[in-house]
Amino acid sequence: MRLTDADEALLSLLRENARTSTAQIARRLQLSRTTVQSRIERLERRGVIAGYTIRVGDDFEREQVRALIMITVYPKQMPAVVEELQRMPEVRSLQSVSGIWDLAAVGMVPTIGDMDALTDRIGALDGVERTTSSLVLSTKFER
Repeated sequence: MRLTDADEALLSLLRENARTSTAQIARRLQLSRTTVQSRIERLERRGVIAGYTIRVGDDFEREQVRALIMITVYPKQMPAVVEELQRMPEVRSLQSVSGIWDLAAVGMVPTIGDMDALTDRIGALDGVERTTSSLVLSTKFER
């Protein structure tokens, strides 16, 4: 499905705050409230909007240790590794990537010691060949 510029702008506003009222979105996009509501309903029906979630406050996030964990997986082991990583609540997201790594995970934990333990657990999974991690110092923006 190809999105219009108005759809893209609508999605951008919803990414900022999915609880923004339809009236506020309509004012910001200079559209009628019924137009905004019908666009949202259409995007939901077509699966563009799959659901709504929360974003944790910046103050809480700043206190957490976050790392990008790059993972190389042995051949034919990807499904099992993905399944194990999905069971780890500290792994906030997982992407399949091109290049020398197979997977990129975002890990988030309270302390450096916890991050050390998480990366050790990931590295010890059956099917994981190697990992490398980079601590996230700050997030400049997120959508």
